[in-house]
Amino acid sequence: MPTPRLIPEFAPQSGVMITWPHADSDWRDSLDDIEPVYLEITSAISRHECVLVICYDNKHVRHVYNLLEQGGATIRAIRCIAVPTNDTWIRDYGPLSVSGNSMPQLLDFTFDGWGGKHEATWDNQTSRALYDAGMFNGSKLTRQSLVLEGGSIETDGFGTLLTTTRCLLQSGRNPGMDKDALEACLHDYLGIERTLWLDHGLLRGDDTDGHVDMLARFCAPAVIAYLQCTNTDDEHYDALAAMELQLHDFISHDGNPYALHPLPMPQPVYSDNGERLPASYANFLIINHAVLVPVYNDPADKQALSVIQGCFPDCEILALNCLPLLQQYGGLHCATMQLPAGVLL
Repeated sequence: MPTPRLIPEFAPQSGVMITWPHADSDWRDSLDDIEPVYLEITSAISRHECVLVICYDNKHVRHVYNLLEQGGATIRAIRCIAVPTNDTWIRDYGPLSVSGNSMPQLLDFTFDGWGGKHEATWDNQTSRALYDAGMFNGSKLTRQSLVLEGGSIETDGFGTLLTTTRCLLQSGRNPGMDKDALEACLHDYLGIERTLWLDHGLLRGDDTDGHVDMLARFCAPAVIAYLQCTNTDDEHYDALAAMELQLHDFISHDGNPYALHPLPMPQPVYSDNGERLPASYANFLIINHAVLVPVYNDPADKQALSVIQGCFPDCEILALNCLPLLQQYGGLHCATMQLPAGVLL
């Protein structure tokens, strides 16, 4: 029997999960600003594949459906379900998908609010609630005690994992577990044969302790797009330059260096209280035949879109204004979680 293996984002998908902002989340005071962003994201995905929209309750389901209908989304591709959540960052509490004999299998890792920073009781129960409601088309869901977030890992589909030491090893998420023990778990659960550890890189305002999906992403098995900082006066310069050197030292699954595509650093974006926010073009979402790219009304937007088009020459590149998402310290990829072919009807 082949070892189950973590399925890469660029594999064929059945759909994308998204949790709609609600009045009991941190978005309560800015729903008028953030709902148009979620409408744009959901509408763009719905033109390519199914969208499973998680709403707070049945009243919220009706509200979201009305917004989507009025906003021109492809309604036949949208499924709304009422499941209460603490927050909207489904990337980190949604299930991870591994290959199975006949259909994908889903793993429900523990989510503890990014190392206990935020309340996450409902978020941690979301995947099980969706499974119990029959949303996953018969795919098996297995609960895992290991704390692991979807935004903290990237895979090439050939048993390679890309991640950061800061998040997986230095954040206290799995106390008492060293690198060898964690790599053994990644092998057993996700079929990981080798792990590429990034020891550098953290964006100011990123309270996830350095999720890799803000820094470097697999676009294909031997292709990586990564955030590059060329401004020596920027506070991120040294760490991202060190990360870039490390990426150049990595070897792909076929024994050759990776094809590396640097993404520009957008101009600093600040919150109302003057805190720098984690703006990154690396936080894009790959879907069937398209890539959704966050833009920030920045001079570097055009360059970032061009770089990502070069990484995905056969895909439509869709630019989405994600400035409002930054106000809660997340981004486009953080707000979504893809499911592979066969999982959603």
